[in-house]
Amino acid sequence: MHLLTVSGIQKFEGKEQILKGISFKQDRFQNIAIVGESGSGKSTLLRIIAGFTQPDAGEVLFEQQKVKGPNDKLIAGHPAIAYLSQHYELRNNYKMEELLRYANKLPAADAAALYRVCRIDHLLGRKNDQISGGEKQRIALARLLVTAPRLLLLDEPFSNLDLINKSILKSVIRELGERLKITCLLVSHDPQDILPWASEIIVMKDGAIVQKGTPVQVYKHPVNEYAAGLFGKYNQISSGGKMRIVRPEDLRIVRSTPDALMGKVKKVFYLGNAFEIEVMLLNEMVTIRTIDGSIKAGDTVHIALAN
Repeated sequence: MHLLTVSGIQKFEGKEQILKGISFKQDRFQNIAIVGESGSGKSTLLRIIAGFTQPDAGEVLFEQQKVKGPNDKLIAGHPAIAYLSQHYELRNNYKMEELLRYANKLPAADAAALYRVCRIDHLLGRKNDQISGGEKQRIALARLLVTAPRLLLLDEPFSNLDLINKSILKSVIRELGERLKITCLLVSHDPQDILPWASEIIVMKDGAIVQKGTPVQVYKHPVNEYAAGLFGKYNQISSGGKMRIVRPEDLRIVRSTPDALMGKVKKVFYLGNAFEIEVMLLNEMVTIRTIDGSIKAGDTVHIALAN
């Protein structure tokens, strides 16, 4: 039995169709990430799944029961589905422990364990103006989780976070699934946020799903240039009479061989753990990622596809 079943969801804003028959399923404890350019319908889809926005067609089933929209019930939302938007708010002039206590439905020991997982147990005595933006976000997340949801929806949870707070939040989200057994569905635009975490990725464009698959599938075998571009730089290389989309790390610099192509290095960029090299190859600029720090602009190199 699937935890979540999304079937044929459509949504219009005036004459414009925002969602075009979105369908997918999510199993319990399965990590699903939704990616797409701004305006592709990701946030609208999350709000429909949460029960905060009414679809114009289709339905959402959570544990085999229909999720009712605001037209179907007085108080919008589903009690077992928590939704953290990009625009969360915390009341002013309250200590964090007070905000959490008012929402809490967990036994004291379970709530304390949750606060430790969310890395906020040391913040409980502080007020709004005494904590950072990243800390506020984790407080807002904990406030949702003390209501004991079984599905957590996260809308761009890593946006506007510095590297330290982003790293903390990534650890928190991973532990929510592994230790607290909460299923997560999140939207993000940064491939580094989702590729190591997700078990399935859904790619959206203009309100429709254009690709679904594992992180390896969508990264290594994108269905088109749009899907490729969402996950970083790529090259189009002719191989066997067909154009292939390949990542910079799929090309390697080799000694001159019958299969290698010769090109001239135009630019070299240092990435910290590797070098990114732009090479003019058959009148096309291609990007290669390598750990070889000896290559310089102006060098002639030979390039082949990695096995």
